Amino acid sequence: MIYGIGTDIFEVSRLKAVMEQDKGFLSDIFTEGEIAYCKKMNYKEQHFAARYSAKEAFLKALGTGWRFGIKFTDIEIGNDELGKPNIQLHGIAYEQAKKEGISVIHVTLSHTKTMVTSFVILEK
Repeated sequence: MIYGIGTDIFEVSRLKAVMEQDKGFLSDIFTEGEIAYCKKMNYKEQHFAARYSAKEAFLKALGTGWRFGIKFTDIEIGNDELGKPNIQLHGIAYEQAKKEGISVIHVTLSHTKTMVTSFVILEK
């Protein structure tokens, strides 16, 4: 049963500007695994922006926004061995999803040079 859906669209240039101005931004928003993955890519900013967008889409699907003390790093966007994106939850985000009975998380990411988009479906 579908619990919630969320989508987000984001401009790569916005994330790139913040990355250049705030050196602590990456570690505040992304996990070590996300940072390592994105830094090895040719177009790092696109990959960081896609992950940022997916975190926003997840919270829209969950219906909480940033309430209850959920942090960006509680939501980790990874990839399986074939490159398919996935979401792993930690901390308060994990507890909130567990409380709501979320059993499956679907996520898709897409990007161009200038824009990224993501879509999340949560199942009970």
